[in-house]
Amino acid sequence: MSAIANPYAESVELLRVDDIEVIYDSAVLAVSGVSLTVPKGAIIALLGANGAGKSTTLKAISGLVRADRAEVSSGSIHFQGQMSTHTPPHVLVQQGIVHVLEGRHVFAHLTVEENLRSGGFVRRPSRQSLQAGLERIYTWFPRLKEKRKVQAGYTSGGEQQMVAIGRALMTNPSMVLLDEPSMGLAPLIVQEIFEIVSQLNEKEGVSFLLAEQNIPVALKHAHYGYVLETGKIVLSGTAQELLQNTALQDAYLGKKQ
Repeated sequence: MSAIANPYAESVELLRVDDIEVIYDSAVLAVSGVSLTVPKGAIIALLGANGAGKSTTLKAISGLVRADRAEVSSGSIHFQGQMSTHTPPHVLVQQGIVHVLEGRHVFAHLTVEENLRSGGFVRRPSRQSLQAGLERIYTWFPRLKEKRKVQAGYTSGGEQQMVAIGRALMTNPSMVLLDEPSMGLAPLIVQEIFEIVSQLNEKEGVSFLLAEQNIPVALKHAHYGYVLETGKIVLSGTAQELLQNTALQDAYLGKKQ
């Protein structure tokens, strides 16, 4: 399938991924020839079924792929105009990329507020700055303020996802990599989380690259999308174009031509 021209090509480019290949254990090819861009201030969706290569692509961008005994074996990644293909993950966080992993990873024995504070320590803020960051997160996620003294492991799945996103936002990122935010959550909670993502994008200019299997929800909030199959991008277009694409409907949305 031929890719549709990216309408954000003229925008300021925040992230560019050029023809990357990712290999696990020096033997297993997981991603091949993936190229994409994330313009500043955009929400970009990375779509596809489980095992399509979405998580691997995000980990390649954040540098976490090396923790899985994998490497970017060819191609390049640039963030804010600088080569970042082999930049260590903690340096990328300091530069403005933060990765919210699939599975709602929280420190279960720490309180909600302690989890959030742990994200803020990356930039070594003053006490006043850290408190201001917390209040900002509580503005976006008011239910976390209600649960701030509760151990994160005793909160609901949706609240844990909010904690994970809130902790990421405490690093004051310019771009958030969000992996399967809807997984295992009730539709109303999914809608709430995606509405917050849209508002953060619109009001604070945070850019998002989100990997999702829930294509209708993702495209409702994204500006542009890329579809992955078996480690390769097979389709791209604006959210509206992808929603109207009959091949995508047949393959993922269960609709007939």
